[in-house]
Amino acid sequence: MNLNTTVFIIGVSGCGKTTIGKLLAEELSLPFFDADDFHPETNIIKMSVGQPLNDADRASWLNTINELAIDQSKNKGCVIACSALKADYRSILNTNLGAKAKWVYLQGTFDDVYNRISERKNHFMPRALLKSQFDILEVPVNALEVSITKTPMEIIKTIKNNI
Repeated sequence: MNLNTTVFIIGVSGCGKTTIGKLLAEELSLPFFDADDFHPETNIIKMSVGQPLNDADRASWLNTINELAIDQSKNKGCVIACSALKADYRSILNTNLGAKAKWVYLQGTFDDVYNRISERKNHFMPRALLKSQFDILEVPVNALEVSITKTPMEIIKTIKNNI
């Protein structure tokens, strides 16, 4: 992998973006950022009460994540866990990054992800919003697709061998 690269770990809530992102960042000696940490409070409140975000809700958040990626690409790069469910969102995230951005899509079925979310504690994203995420998901065409049925270390190995 080239220096100054931002690796985006993308997919629906509960697919393992944070877990895989942290492990990958550690393996690559890069900083890790969870895009959820950059949501404005209004977005968190909206999701906490079971309301899906719309494109307008996401706009400033996506721009903030893009600015973070650009800033990190001036150093040694980073790993960012971000849902990035639509092609338009990925386009915003990729602004002024071009080839410095690598995309890893953690793919799983609704049932696989629902079962994982059912076991999570202390997360603002309720299970009921998972369907809305699958409804708007546009499977990326220019991403490394990795099944969430693999172990975390198998996923990391696949990513390292293919980015």
